[in-house]
Amino acid sequence: MKIIADLHIHSKYSRATARDMDIDHLNKWAKIKGIKVLGTGDFTHHLWLKELQTKLEPAEPGLFKLKRIKKISTLNNDWLPKNGQSPEDKSARFLLSSEISCIYSKNNRTRKIHIIVLAPDFKTVEKINARLGWIGNLKADGRPILGLDAKELAKIVLGINKECMVIPGHIWTPWFSLFGANSGFDTIEECFEELTRYIYAVETGLSSTPAMNWRLSALDQIALISNSDCHSPSKIGREANIFDTALSYQGIVDAIKSNDPEKFLSTVEFFAEEGRYHYDGHRKCDVNITPKQAKKVKNICPKCKKPLTIGTLHRVDDLADRKENKKPAKVIPYQCMIPLAEIIADAKGVGTGTKTVMNEYKNLIKNLGNEFEILMNLSIGRIRQSGSIDVAEGIDRVRKGKVDIIPGYDGEYGRIKIFKDEERGKFSKQASLF
Repeated sequence: MKIIADLHIHSKYSRATARDMDIDHLNKWAKIKGIKVLGTGDFTHHLWLKELQTKLEPAEPGLFKLKRIKKISTLNNDWLPKNGQSPEDKSARFLLSSEISCIYSKNNRTRKIHIIVLAPDFKTVEKINARLGWIGNLKADGRPILGLDAKELAKIVLGINKECMVIPGHIWTPWFSLFGANSGFDTIEECFEELTRYIYAVETGLSSTPAMNWRLSALDQIALISNSDCHSPSKIGREANIFDTALSYQGIVDAIKSNDPEKFLSTVEFFAEEGRYHYDGHRKCDVNITPKQAKKVKNICPKCKKPLTIGTLHRVDDLADRKENKKPAKVIPYQCMIPLAEIIADAKGVGTGTKTVMNEYKNLIKNLGNEFEILMNLSIGRIRQSGSIDVAEGIDRVRKGKVDIIPGYDGEYGRIKIFKDEERGKFSKQASLF
């Protein structure tokens, strides 16, 4: 079965997240996006765990679904995609997941590593929470901060249930990751030591693509997964994984562990330049430069003379043992995408949060199907027939990689452009002639 899965998100109990990051809204947006399996995020938080246990019921082995499909009274649902499926088939499945921030000292350096944990059942989650609760305060945030060595976290989790997965999150971001320039390691082995053999996957993060990760031969046997790490429901699926496997926890885990292109079909990626830490720079000084330029100034901000924040591209280059455009013998393919709302906004020359964008978005979803179907599979001709000529052109350009991007740096998202200012409105005018 073909499954689109986003396994790393956060709940309303994590810092800087939307209030509607709850199960009902997540279930709704999973339908809109075309996501079949969604990580719950934040299972270490007592209130979120209670909500999960109250609102979810078992579905396929190791997966859960909403106990009842119901409309959310505060929102209009008449624009949801209608594809002939029964409500049961359209319901998203949830997989128990959480992210834990490990801050500790190792080899005389402070380490800050984010770890994603996947678990097959609530009993396992409760045991993990009980153990971690002795180490730190799990109630303070949906993504708890623990003074715990990442290797020790892996030992605890896998000791409770060997079917769990321990996955280093967004491995290249400067501040909180396995290979982070400011607080990470140079090798997986340095971090996890003898438990490295149980690390079957790493998360590439928004600021890197699989191709960047292919430059490290140390990752050749490790699956490169992609997830949204989102803080609001409309952002789920901005990165995702596509599997062809049994709809079950074990089916998904086995597809990841096998790293088999027949089971793990592909990932959907941000354009890495759009991520917040792609280039090097210093946001306060408005300095945004390439790794080559940063090395020329010895990684020091040319304006304030303080250290630059070293981005993912620079860090990959430092650790790589392959040249660019080289790759291992077996890889999982990927496709870079831009969310539909952003394509509409660029085509119309307005902000993503405007009524113009939302009305067009709802119209497309209602008439053409879920977002992934529109972005990846539907013919450009069919999208044009819906009346959205400019949006169809935008989707076509994104599929072909014909976009202009000012790369993100030092926590600032990259700025992406599909259309030139003088092009906007041209496609609709052309269509009206016919």
